[in-house]
Amino acid sequence: MKKVLVVEDDPNISQLIQIHLKDLGYQIQVSNNGRMGYDYASTGLFDLIILDIMLPEMDGLSICQKLRALDNFTPILMITAKSEEIDKVMGLESGADDYITKPFKIREFIARVKAIMRRQDQFVLLNNRNEEAVRFENLEIDEKRRKVLLNQKRIDLTPKEFDLLTLLAKSPGRSYSRSELLELIWGYDFSGYEHTVNAHINRLRSKIEIDANNPTFILTTWGIGYRFNDEW
Repeated sequence: MKKVLVVEDDPNISQLIQIHLKDLGYQIQVSNNGRMGYDYASTGLFDLIILDIMLPEMDGLSICQKLRALDNFTPILMITAKSEEIDKVMGLESGADDYITKPFKIREFIARVKAIMRRQDQFVLLNNRNEEAVRFENLEIDEKRRKVLLNQKRIDLTPKEFDLLTLLAKSPGRSYSRSELLELIWGYDFSGYEHTVNAHINRLRSKIEIDANNPTFILTTWGIGYRFNDEW
């Protein structure tokens, strides 16, 4: 049975989430306090964390950042009452896998939860394989350990940056459109948010390329999207 941690201080929303997640057969742990929620989350015993941004004692962004700093990659669905674009971007950049804005429709919420769970199941299958890390010149990608090395030095990537890099690197030369990358990496129809892909690609390039303006690894396919260099 999959275990879900719900960190939400609004009792009405918390109860609504619990009801629908239990209907899906999930085991639920609830916390209405940021500090306690972080303590639960840091155990690594959960398959998914539903995390509100505005919480007493410790906010959701801080919780997410601290977990990722501990190499805790439990999927996180961020909930926020704010609709400004900057808040959504901050949530994703802090390491969240997805976000949803209050008030939300329960069907959309369930769809996002199911998409995250599907991606997590796929990751577990890959992680159980004894696959060696792949190397491209001075870049090494270890999918099993979710680790990237550049010139033998570890590069810190957010979960989405790592997933993007891995997807592209596993199919060198194949061009992906921005809408394809949104669907494959975020697992949900983010129509209208193609700029999110651009932002993540730009950050990836700034971390792994010698010259981000003249990339060696992640190339632009004009009129389509992006591809990983296949000329090695």
